[in-house]
Amino acid sequence: MSELLQPSPTLEDVARVAGLSRSTVSRVINGSRNFDPAVREAVRRAIAETGYVPNLAARSLVGRRTGTIALVLSGAGDSPDDDEDERNREVFADPFFGRVANGVSRFLRPRGVHPVLMSAETDEDHQHVLAYLRRGNADGAILVSTHADDPLPALFPDSGLQAVLFARPAMPLPISFVDVAHREGARLAAEHLLSRGCRRIATICGPLDVPAAQDRLSGFREAMARHGHPYVPYVEGNFTLESGEAAAQHLLGEYPGVDGIFAANDLMAQGALLTLRDRGRRVPEDVALVGFDDSSAATACRPMLTTVRQPVEDMAAEMTRILIDQIEDPDRPIVSRIFDPVLVVRQSA
Repeated sequence: MSELLQPSPTLEDVARVAGLSRSTVSRVINGSRNFDPAVREAVRRAIAETGYVPNLAARSLVGRRTGTIALVLSGAGDSPDDDEDERNREVFADPFFGRVANGVSRFLRPRGVHPVLMSAETDEDHQHVLAYLRRGNADGAILVSTHADDPLPALFPDSGLQAVLFARPAMPLPISFVDVAHREGARLAAEHLLSRGCRRIATICGPLDVPAAQDRLSGFREAMARHGHPYVPYVEGNFTLESGEAAAQHLLGEYPGVDGIFAANDLMAQGALLTLRDRGRRVPEDVALVGFDDSSAATACRPMLTTVRQPVEDMAAEMTRILIDQIEDPDRPIVSRIFDPVLVVRQSA
């Protein structure tokens, strides 16, 4: 009975048996490769001798493997009061998040690593995510954050936890990220509408607290100005079909002669298409319409959308590759990767 009451071995016990400092042992356990193989072997032997189990990740000392990474969607649900199942349903109803998940899973599957979906809407959710990773339930996190004031990305750099962010952070942070050249994509949309002969052009932008939405709007307006159009009317949406529908109603009310619209994502373009149809405006004969993303919404529309493609699946796979590299070598410098957009011409413009 007394054996059952003995305290569990500690990190200090491992350091004592290995003849190393506690900080050295901690860094070896957490995957740092900046040590002589003899030091790593000494830590392995000490763990075996003491029976120390730091967390679930100790199943494999080299690389601190659990075979799991967290895919964290922060700010994805409409309301923090929704339960987690409801938020997950909302996430996978959005073609963008579905593409991210597909890209992550596609990269991980042949490597025998599994993603765990986590949604984070509240401060309590954020702490739960950090605690989940600190306990060793996952080796790192892919973060998809949708609001500029989301505090979660800023919590990772000082935590010692490995993470990669989808899209440039709203404020400078020492965290790796993957993004697309949003301004360049908006330029492609502007020049395509102009090449069709559109002259009364407006745009439906995304929420302007999101860096991607800011970049798409400024890139579009800059391209239009370079071609002699100093003013471009815009209405702000929130990347949903319903907001695109409402924004198009507002635009047509204020600017009934509009003959070209750039919507900052495909869902808003799909909503705009519904409004145009209700108002008896033919697409593309009366109004040419361009979206952004090249998601499943683009091909679900009739006519199908001309859109700016951001290769979300490839971007998500690249995020995952960067994360795996960081997990294997925690001392690796942070990196960024910017993908080039491509205009995909279909029937709407």
